[in-house]
Amino acid sequence: MKDSQDKSPKLKRVKTDELDILSPHVLTSEAKLRKAYENATPYPHGRIEAMFDTEFLGNVLEEIKKNSKVKFKESDLFKVYQSIDLGNINDDDTKEFPYLTKLKGALYSPKYRAFVERISCLPPNTLTGQVDCAANCHAPGCHLLCHDDVIGTRKISYILYLTEEGWQKEEGGALEIYNHDEYEGQRIPQPIPCKAILPIFNSMAYFAVQPGISFHSVQEVYGERPRLSIQGWYHAQELPEGMENASLNRLKSTGKGEDTDGAFNNFEGIRGDIVEDEVLSEKDNKFLAKYINETYLSKESIKDIRERFEEDSSVQLRKFLKQEWMHKLDKSIEQADESLGISQTPFDYKNGISNGWKIMGPAHKQRFLEFTGTEKTEKTSANDSAGSFLLQIRENVFQSAPFSRFLKQITSLGIPRGHRGRIRRFRPGLDYTVAHYGILTREAVLDATLCFCSGNGEQCRVDEQTGELIGSDADAVWESGDCGGFECYIEADDDTEDGKTEAADEYNDEDDSELLSVSACNNTLSLVYRDPGTMRFVKYVGCRAPSSRWDISMEYEVEDDDEKGE
Repeated sequence: MKDSQDKSPKLKRVKTDELDILSPHVLTSEAKLRKAYENATPYPHGRIEAMFDTEFLGNVLEEIKKNSKVKFKESDLFKVYQSIDLGNINDDDTKEFPYLTKLKGALYSPKYRAFVERISCLPPNTLTGQVDCAANCHAPGCHLLCHDDVIGTRKISYILYLTEEGWQKEEGGALEIYNHDEYEGQRIPQPIPCKAILPIFNSMAYFAVQPGISFHSVQEVYGERPRLSIQGWYHAQELPEGMENASLNRLKSTGKGEDTDGAFNNFEGIRGDIVEDEVLSEKDNKFLAKYINETYLSKESIKDIRERFEEDSSVQLRKFLKQEWMHKLDKSIEQADESLGISQTPFDYKNGISNGWKIMGPAHKQRFLEFTGTEKTEKTSANDSAGSFLLQIRENVFQSAPFSRFLKQITSLGIPRGHRGRIRRFRPGLDYTVAHYGILTREAVLDATLCFCSGNGEQCRVDEQTGELIGSDADAVWESGDCGGFECYIEADDDTEDGKTEAADEYNDEDDSELLSVSACNNTLSLVYRDPGTMRFVKYVGCRAPSSRWDISMEYEVEDDDEKGE
């Protein structure tokens, strides 16, 4: 019996293929995928459909939902819920995350990395085994604005979509790809994306990570279903060439860029008609009273505003324009938003663009419409009518000598030496500005922003029991900040220098320190003293915003603190 047992054949342990979770067609489609990647414009990118065994990927999704915790993160660039970092999963976590462990093993296996190199036209052994991927959830309203993904040694970016079946373009969440223009030797992204890739379940989008070239964004999730995905990167041995052109490094550059405002314009007749610090001359009072709520022109109000501004370096003046002006503006603005179709998704990036309204970029720094004036025609659209009203207010009031003297009295900053400004429209689901070092000024400025949006322009009260805001629906939505549209002031890092080779993490929401946040509020003038170390941005206006955010955004050249002390 013993001899019989010794002679029996021994069973060999069969090693399973790490890539057996892939759909059979993936590896056999190598030539087709490579050709599509090579021919893709405006930069190399591709897409693999029905990538994994659907049952396996369903188990991955359930594992993420059941075992991982999410962390909400928001900055000027993004709004997202980050979940589990697959790089932190090790052999000890196999029992808790068996499917994620297997997925990670497959994606970063030598065999699959070699496959990625071939379909991405890379030489063999370009990609390292560094694991860099995490599960993300873009809930309704979440987004990631235009950037190029360049951080460290990233070489190929990929997104594996775990969305629910039947995703429609009306739900948003698409991967948007941008073409570029040339500006002073640099490539800058156009304000409107040229292509959109829907986040279809069990598909993977991937592209080459190239400094100043691979511009893309994650469209806001318009619908009610979350956009779940695993976002990751394959790394190379060395940093890519041209790191100084990386979008995040360019945001940290203090050099003047393609979106820089022009020089300050001088006031005319600015020194006359000054009576005393807290009193307007009769002539100035009469002129300003044609436009401004007369409450703000009294001696008592000027004194109160001045004290508040001296204490906080900022002040907000509600119901600033007289009602007769607001009646005209409210009507034209409402009609313009109705013609925009702001309740319909997906949004057309060209909506609202006209002879008078031009779209402003580049997309990695800003996107909004600016009113630059329009030729007179027999029939003026509601859109251009609103712009014309705002232009009249800017020219007659904000650029006038009486208003400069009014600013001097309510801020104690002295008479402004010059002014510059824009008339802007931020459309829901489309527009924003991003904080960047190119807007840092050498000297202090006074920001004066007159905002217009839906709502009564009232400050909401807070329900002590529920914590909810009490006021008109539109006022409450804007004040909550949930739909964006607020203007935020942040302190720039002191140790940032041009030419740094390592870009910051685009999902790092702790890079800068918030100093002030001003909610969008109808017919409200915000005055903020901005010193040379402060940046500002208008947060992306979400699709659930009750209207566009319109504003007259002025900057005034004023004395800084050192000058005032001399």
